[in-house]
Amino acid sequence: MELQKKNIRNINLDELIEALATQGEKKFRAKQVYEWIWKKGAHSFAEMRNVSKKVIDFLDAHYFIDAIRISDEQHSNDLTVKCAFKSHDNHITEGVLIPTTSRITACISSQVGCSLACKFCATGRLKLMRNLSGGEIYDQVLLLTRLSQENFNKPLSNIVFMGMGEPLLNYKNMMEGIEKITSEEGLGISAKRITVSTAGIGKMIKKLGDDNVKFNLALSLHAANDVKRSQIMEINDSNNIEVLAEALRYFHDKTGSRVTFEYIIFKDFNDSLADARELAEFCKNVPVKINIIEYNPIDDGEFQQADQHKVDAFAAFLESLNLVVNVRRSRGKDIDAACGQLANKNGAIALKERSLK
Repeated sequence: MELQKKNIRNINLDELIEALATQGEKKFRAKQVYEWIWKKGAHSFAEMRNVSKKVIDFLDAHYFIDAIRISDEQHSNDLTVKCAFKSHDNHITEGVLIPTTSRITACISSQVGCSLACKFCATGRLKLMRNLSGGEIYDQVLLLTRLSQENFNKPLSNIVFMGMGEPLLNYKNMMEGIEKITSEEGLGISAKRITVSTAGIGKMIKKLGDDNVKFNLALSLHAANDVKRSQIMEINDSNNIEVLAEALRYFHDKTGSRVTFEYIIFKDFNDSLADARELAEFCKNVPVKINIIEYNPIDDGEFQQADQHKVDAFAAFLESLNLVVNVRRSRGKDIDAACGQLANKNGAIALKERSLK
């Protein structure tokens, strides 16, 4: 019977030390291998140049690395880069590298597809195929870091979990990926430069508080009353505004962190001053900043971009109440890399076709 190989990125250093001890290897050899996996981002055992052939043969016989690779790149007129990441089992996810004058942000995914079916999001039209592993989450940051250096000669400044999937429905793997991204034995990126965005799952927001996370939390709100929010986000039926308010207060009490509200503004749906008043009232629950995001059309979408004068009035009203407001202009729209567009058009077709192979 053929030996079933294990994913080496699912074992910790102590387990690796124990495995190599059976081959007569000392602790330092396991530490070298571990460093190749997490510090240097090796995607094959053959890359481990200071490791003996005997050890490499043992690792090849017993383990595999669930590495992902960039299978396609699209470059926007505004220099945004969208990447298709192909997994070892031929699933496709997408990530985006977003350069501005002041920062370079990596937008990464947590799942293959998504189960939440938000009406304004292209990814939500795909079925959920599977969760990404901690290693696959780590790989996206590793690959986009290298791409940033190649394209812009700069390291990443920020990481946002705003790609495909709901991070809090892949909690364990998300946390493992972030641990390797932030730890000194991994990429050593500060947790304060990472933002995890959720559609709003109350009990998991509370768990973030219990775990006293150091990264930032963003809530995709988009409406501050249950009737409107449930129209566009099914998750609101089980995690309504009251549930979210309680969870956010709990999170803030535990971590002391300010929360970001993401508010995609749609024409004649949530762009009135009455909507702004409801949002301002909801902001009383915890210290917040508000990102107003222009809507990015998707195929057969039922929504339209709000008129600019209404966006300006909406933001001005919130600012008059001393709330921190940023109006985000979308980037990468010409390659379907903007907010809500991942896996749109050709990307959606490719994801479905390749995931079925």
